[in-house]
Amino acid sequence: MPTRNAYDAVVVGGGHNGLACAAYLAGAGRSVVVLERAAPVGGAVRSSRVFPGYDANLSKYSYLVSLLPPLVIEELGLDVQLRRREVASYTPVGDSGVLVDAAEPAATRRSLGVDADGFDELYGMTAAVAQRVFPTLIEPLRDRDSFRRHLGDDAAWTALIERPIGELIEKLLVDDTVRGIVLTDALIGTFTHSHDLLANRCFLYHVTGGGTGHWDVPVGGIGTVSAQLATAAERRGAELVTGVEITSISTDGHCATVTTSDGRTVAARQVFANVAPAVLDRLLGDSPGGPSPEGAQVKVNMLLSHLPALRDRNVRPDRAFAGTFHVNERYDQLERAYRQAAAGELPDVVPCEIYCHSLTDPSILGPELRAAGAHTMTLFALHTPARLFRHDPAAALERATAAILRSLDSVLAEPIEECLLDPTCIEVMGPLEIEADLGMPGGHIFHRDLAWPFAESAADVGRWGVETRYRNVFVCGAGARRGGGVSAIPGRNAALAALGKTSF
Repeated sequence: MPTRNAYDAVVVGGGHNGLACAAYLAGAGRSVVVLERAAPVGGAVRSSRVFPGYDANLSKYSYLVSLLPPLVIEELGLDVQLRRREVASYTPVGDSGVLVDAAEPAATRRSLGVDADGFDELYGMTAAVAQRVFPTLIEPLRDRDSFRRHLGDDAAWTALIERPIGELIEKLLVDDTVRGIVLTDALIGTFTHSHDLLANRCFLYHVTGGGTGHWDVPVGGIGTVSAQLATAAERRGAELVTGVEITSISTDGHCATVTTSDGRTVAARQVFANVAPAVLDRLLGDSPGGPSPEGAQVKVNMLLSHLPALRDRNVRPDRAFAGTFHVNERYDQLERAYRQAAAGELPDVVPCEIYCHSLTDPSILGPELRAAGAHTMTLFALHTPARLFRHDPAAALERATAAILRSLDSVLAEPIEECLLDPTCIEVMGPLEIEADLGMPGGHIFHRDLAWPFAESAADVGRWGVETRYRNVFVCGAGARRGGGVSAIPGRNAALAALGKTSF
């Protein structure tokens, strides 16, 4: 339990955003305690040896970094190394495939075929937008018109903000495979379709990180990010207390009381919620502020004895799996899978994508595994929403697992199960497992649907997107405006809002 009965700030939830918030507040001289339900801190940003007996440190939930600002690394003195993946993506198509590699633009254009010019135009647009948008994520919110003027490109504004992303994709690209490569950036962690503006919001966050849109590998695993943030918080004087479950929060707007499951209380001037807004509503005893969040993914972690063989003999497996490996994610397949899932059916062909951390960062494997040619592999299945699992969770997860492995096997030259280091080296987590382990309602990895990175009401202009109706309660997690992803941005923004500052 905490060493004191009262603090300037209580941070509820020890995920990476809560740790960042604690580090900034403690650095400003506030007394801070972080209360975390689980045994380790880090939340979704943690690594673990998932498979007992094997020296493989997998990024269990989150696994790539794009939105973490270099300024946060500098301000908090984080020792975090991010490494660029060798290729952007590979998409198998029959006995060949589409390889996107920025280091080989001519080969990439040949691979893209008739869509090479449209692909370049689309990502040329997003590259320019990223440079303008990313710095605004750590500034007070602009209003819609100011944000548009700051973007400085009315065509991009219309295409990315006002009109469904599907229209832009269909205008610039003709091949369903290439269209699907683009559309996945609008769907990861989001249950929607190409002609819903919710997909635009997801797309914007996926292509603006770092001002480039690149997604990088954290050396040592994703847990190094949260570990460094925990160290920064403790170094500045914050207390980190694990194994503590919060059951309620009460506040009069000036003083707050946080109650734990064993009946103890901690008083605070301010509370920072690194939990989903729906969870915060429950803790405060408030009515839900919106519809229940619903995650839409199944996460599969694997430890392989070797990389799977490919049907495409013109690309080596270590190249194909070095970036994002798209599985049955053609534009038409993504749309069909969404319609089936929205109707309450498991898609007959589950769209998936794969990522192999150990190809970019072998350090997550012990020497023996590296010498044996072993690799980690993470699979992210789309359009598998929580509603498909609620009636009979165990049976539904078993069916989904079988469908996902069938989908993956359909694009490989050998069954994935024959590549496992042993039959136990596979971990499958659906939305309900994610909800139970991390407290994310419906397993929604962004805590709720992503919001535009600008103010949508006059009252929010100049604020930080972390405020609640209680003047001393702030959202510092992924559910904040400009939340989602591994960024620490909501934690920093919440600290600035509470301190009444605009910079550190």
